[in-house]
Amino acid sequence: MASSSASRANTVTGLIQKAASNIYQDNQNLIPDIRTGFKLFKELAVDLEKENESEKLKELDNAHVQLLNAYVDCMNFSSAVQSVAENYQPAPELSDFKKLLATEISNVQANSSGDVQNLQLRHEFKQAIWNVHHSGQPMPGEEQEDIVMTGTQSVLRNITCPISGKRVTELADPVRSMECKHVYEKSAVMDYIKRKRQAAQCPVAACPKILNPKKVVCDPLLLIEIDEMRTQSRATATEVIEDFTELVEE
Repeated sequence: MASSSASRANTVTGLIQKAASNIYQDNQNLIPDIRTGFKLFKELAVDLEKENESEKLKELDNAHVQLLNAYVDCMNFSSAVQSVAENYQPAPELSDFKKLLATEISNVQANSSGDVQNLQLRHEFKQAIWNVHHSGQPMPGEEQEDIVMTGTQSVLRNITCPISGKRVTELADPVRSMECKHVYEKSAVMDYIKRKRQAAQCPVAACPKILNPKKVVCDPLLLIEIDEMRTQSRATATEVIEDFTELVEE
């Protein structure tokens, strides 16, 4: 009887995890589309600023905040669904999944407030508008050093693979740990996990997370963020060349 109960519990847990995985994947598929929207918003804002369309720009600014909130909600929902699936344990009474999900969402929100990535997306939008007429000047309330730091900051947690030593932008098959969010070359990290077996701690210095091959994947946002890093690097290189040229001319 005990064996039968355990079997049913495992079956229920498996079904819950499969359903959660499907919901998670459907939600994750929305995230790249929302992220692409930020780029379109920024381009449109620049055009409106050039044309001095202040009222339309104000409306777009409000819409940008709404899109950012939707992006945060989407990310939080994905994390909450994943957490519920991983921590679910069958109980004698019926499970209240709505309550479990609401609790997890609250926990995620509490831990993600003031997320640097979200603040950067907002800053990049405002910076793009400011640069139309004030390129090279700090925005009101900010020092030049702050502008440089924020402008060159990446949403990726590491810029080189800690195993292969290659820059993230040069990886042939990039993957990211769902636990610690560090990025690696897939072949290198899978070989590392195989060699270390159960003791495959993330090779990034001071990171305590243990790598699970099932949780080291190319998530929907990774390729977009790597492409953004490439674009940002090219833009920074262009600015350096232009500044150097101006100095030579002077």
